[in-house]
Amino acid sequence: MSVAAKAFDPLGRAESLIRTVCAVAGSMSFLEEIDDEARHAGLVRAVALADTPPIFDWLVTTFSFQGISDRVARGYIHKHGTASWSAIGASENNAPSCPKLRSYWHFEGCRYDKTSFTCAEPDHIDACALPRPHLRNGRLNQTAYSLYLFVRDLANDDLVGWIDSQLDGAKGTTRVELEAARQEALIGPLRNVYGVSDKILMMTLSTLLIGAREQRPTWLETGTAMIAVDTLVHNFLHRTGILQDCGSSHAYGAACYGPGGCAEIIRTVAGRIDTRTLNPAFPQRFARFVQNAIWRLCSLDGLNLCNGNRIDDRRACQIGYCHLHQRCGRIPLKLTKIDVKTIT
Repeated sequence: MSVAAKAFDPLGRAESLIRTVCAVAGSMSFLEEIDDEARHAGLVRAVALADTPPIFDWLVTTFSFQGISDRVARGYIHKHGTASWSAIGASENNAPSCPKLRSYWHFEGCRYDKTSFTCAEPDHIDACALPRPHLRNGRLNQTAYSLYLFVRDLANDDLVGWIDSQLDGAKGTTRVELEAARQEALIGPLRNVYGVSDKILMMTLSTLLIGAREQRPTWLETGTAMIAVDTLVHNFLHRTGILQDCGSSHAYGAACYGPGGCAEIIRTVAGRIDTRTLNPAFPQRFARFVQNAIWRLCSLDGLNLCNGNRIDDRRACQIGYCHLHQRCGRIPLKLTKIDVKTIT
């Protein structure tokens, strides 16, 4: 093996590319944006008072933005409203007849479908309160009730206390291990709430933990380390050749959060970047900002560069004015038949 091969740092080019992305596409007001959302939603006051209902209502509303544009989701919510802790609590106090609503553990397999107005317990559906919130689809109704039952039965109606307890119980011998343990202490149990993905949990919990960080440094440390990987972020890592350099080529999905996946790569690179050089108000390590900068480079709502609308997925990127163009691997997202024959 040559000296050059021994000295190869698979994350070296990734760090160089992502540093540029942070400077070019990163929002220098990212922390302020999180704080504004937290204050507007009443999260700061709710956490200070350990008041679960406002936090629950915000979580359920935020979960409604999955799988659709923010504009459409906001319009639907503005017109029809959303589920709330008080309304669901009132319905549960009336002793629902459906056996699925007895507890969080009984709820599995509800299968409510809004379009067909069917579920796993059709004899009880006419009297069931679960379909009453006029949400965009039946999956969201199930998510709202599943989360409510989780908070009631596993967190004893105290989300703030549950988060504190979960974080306090997490252990790790290194900072990276501790960050991972804290995240899993929160994400792991909530992953079983119906209809929520790691991506949406990372996004919502990071906002809650960062925005309501007052008097809770552990919340800040945990929230800033959370990374939400969507298709834009994954595809960026593929197109640039970062996944290939790290020997971690994989399809978008659960592998993005697995060992050596997208989240781990971004988190490792973020550990090399002192974001205080970009904004002195930022914490030194701010993986959530780094991930958001990548998303902003790609997103239609950001710089709108590295995405399928601008790049033919079957060919190398041709956007010559991109700041990354000369250093980017420009690997096609989809291999053509000719590419496959060449590789094999």
